[in-house]
Amino acid sequence: MQASNTPTPETEEDADDTVSACVMVFNANDPSGAGGITADLTAIASVGAHALPVVTGAYARDTTEVVDHFAFDDEAVTEQARTILEDVPAQVFKVGFVGTPENLSAIAELASDYADVPLVAYMPDLSWWEEDQIDLYLDACNELLLPQTTVLVGNHSTLSRWLLPDWTSERSPTARDIAKAAHEFGVPYTLVTGIPLPDQFIDNVLCSPTAVLCSNKFERFEAVFAGAGDTLSAALAALIATGSELSEAATEALGYLDRCLESGFRPGMGQVIPDRLFWAHDDDDEEPPESAFEISPNDTRH
Repeated sequence: MQASNTPTPETEEDADDTVSACVMVFNANDPSGAGGITADLTAIASVGAHALPVVTGAYARDTTEVVDHFAFDDEAVTEQARTILEDVPAQVFKVGFVGTPENLSAIAELASDYADVPLVAYMPDLSWWEEDQIDLYLDACNELLLPQTTVLVGNHSTLSRWLLPDWTSERSPTARDIAKAAHEFGVPYTLVTGIPLPDQFIDNVLCSPTAVLCSNKFERFEAVFAGAGDTLSAALAALIATGSELSEAATEALGYLDRCLESGFRPGMGQVIPDRLFWAHDDDDEEPPESAFEISPNDTRH
């Protein structure tokens, strides 16, 4: 009797060896594809991990600005997360903008139930929102989310305004000043991005309240980007999930973001979107081939 050519099914142990690290992301849908859950999914996959996306709401926006945001209720967020976590373990949680204090409370409660899972929190610029809503949201972050956060990620100006509202010194807050303020709410590590330097450079610093863990300088791009912060924080979460040491993960994530920005594109009339799959494209500048099919416009009407 000849041996069968049918592949032998993997054993449970073999299958476990091939499972990608999983990152559970809490974020809003962004129809522009610039940030939100789209940025999380593409950045995490690009880095080599698997995303478990929990949609917390949806933006109404284009590539120029955010017009509005519609939040899911906290029960919908909780049900999404807890259902999949009963089946698939997450190595890291990543939290973006989730819309309401109630959603922050639900995520914080879940994170406390999975206290051994690191949590990466990203704080975007919320200047498009109404001031009273911003205050309620940031207060809830301080009280609920930051005590559960392992690494806080944000732009220097955004984090300064949030965590150091009473700063009176003529000098700008350093990354360690911001990290100390975050540590008062329980955050051990803070990644501060976009720190202005001379000669069109910016610094990005990962630090604790007592030490700078790493510092990465990049030349500033002239373009205005949408989605850079979500891209960076998602890549960082994925690299931590795959086992990278924190400083190494931050350095690699920043390098990845720099390549994404360098390859960025403008699909609309507004801001530039990071190309999170830059490595998948050909290096040449050839025009894409024309379609092999000729379709009458009338044939496509519904």
